[in-house]
Amino acid sequence: MRLSTVILPVRRWSQGGREVWRRAEELGFHTAYTYDHLSWRSFRDRPWFGALPTLTAAAEATSRLRLGTLVTSPNFRHPVTLAKELISLDDISGGRFTLGIGAGGSGFDASALIREGEAAWTPRERADRFGEFVPLLDRLLTHEVVSYEGTYYVAQEVRNIPGCVQRPRLPFAVAATGPRGLRLAARYGQAWVTTGDPKIADTGTPAESVAAVARQVEGLRAACAETGRDAAEPEKILLTGFTPDRNRPLESLDAFVDFAGSYAELGFDEIVIHWPIPDSDFDTDLQVFERIATEGPAQLAG
Repeated sequence: MRLSTVILPVRRWSQGGREVWRRAEELGFHTAYTYDHLSWRSFRDRPWFGALPTLTAAAEATSRLRLGTLVTSPNFRHPVTLAKELISLDDISGGRFTLGIGAGGSGFDASALIREGEAAWTPRERADRFGEFVPLLDRLLTHEVVSYEGTYYVAQEVRNIPGCVQRPRLPFAVAATGPRGLRLAARYGQAWVTTGDPKIADTGTPAESVAAVARQVEGLRAACAETGRDAAEPEKILLTGFTPDRNRPLESLDAFVDFAGSYAELGFDEIVIHWPIPDSDFDTDLQVFERIATEGPAQLAG
């Protein structure tokens, strides 16, 4: 099982931002991701920088570490402009970029570009947009010239030359829990991402969370069967911090190994933990965190 981290874009690059990404590489993390939001929950009135510029700088500050978003969404992105930025980032990083992508939620991103008095997108509309966004982005990243006219998005003779360094395109890690999203993951995702079952995040038990994620894994298998894909192909990624355990798995190395082992048994290939941020939901002990980073994967492999 691989171990990766999420580094939220909350630090000025000249005031510790660069050093955190370099340290992630030194610690041996497989990938360092960041959230792609305009702002996020309790950080709304705190520093928050753009994901793609941050990842571009991180690409220059590191040499081996894979980089990615967890996740980008249609809430404020358009596939045409996003594709151009992704091709550029894939080039700058030397083919080290993974796009985590999801349908988006009902947070600040969902209302930032909506006129006052207009209703935010419903869950169904977000799913509809996502269902159009992902296939179009796939086309834009794999074809030099694309024209498309859909319900939500248009592309008129869009050029994307020379394309991605990674072929046929950079990998997608599709975040999904429901049937429609899982079908997109099965068809377009090199990986699938889950944070667990949000319905039991606050009220469930760790055992109930594992059972809920097991059902999601079965849903992914069914979606792969429906699309004619080998269910073993999409890698499985768990973004931690949103199960009933919250940050308890980061309280000690043993706690992390026990937690991650439960999901390893479900076939997960990658566990993602949040880099500690003082005075936040991700305020964990940095020394314990670094010990998990350096010793955890070996214990799981053993």
